[in-house]
Amino acid sequence: MFGLFFFILFTPGVSEFVCTSSDLEMSYTFCDSAAHDFMFNLTPCSTMNKSVWKGALTWIPRSDIHFLKIVFNVWYDGAKALVWKELLCSGADDEYSVCGTLKGETLVSEFDIKGSRVKFPKGNYSIVIQGFSDDSENNMLMCLNFTMIIKRDAF
Repeated sequence: MFGLFFFILFTPGVSEFVCTSSDLEMSYTFCDSAAHDFMFNLTPCSTMNKSVWKGALTWIPRSDIHFLKIVFNVWYDGAKALVWKELLCSGADDEYSVCGTLKGETLVSEFDIKGSRVKFPKGNYSIVIQGFSDDSENNMLMCLNFTMIIKRDAF
């Protein structure tokens, strides 16, 4: 199955499908009410027998990205399952293409999502991904609330 999501100038408050297949459904909304210049692709749309998902992101940030801390909060069937924090940009010797992007510039990035190596149990997942421009997590650049429904066990 091939899942593809393409959208620019996302409408606030509306849930958009990333993909849907016989074993996976994925959608997201933004956490805030502002419109965003944003595009996201995900392939394949499956959790079965896939070692890597391919992601592609096009985004026009509303502020400069010199420092970027990403926070993932994952809930599984309503219970908190994981909190993971990663510093992507610190302003010195940054290795990611997002680092140094200026407000209004178009950021284009392709990347592997290797988490699909995990065998996800059937159920409902809520994944909140927040991007902060400071280490104290006070200045949020972006916030996405993903819903992932695994329709059958991979075991």
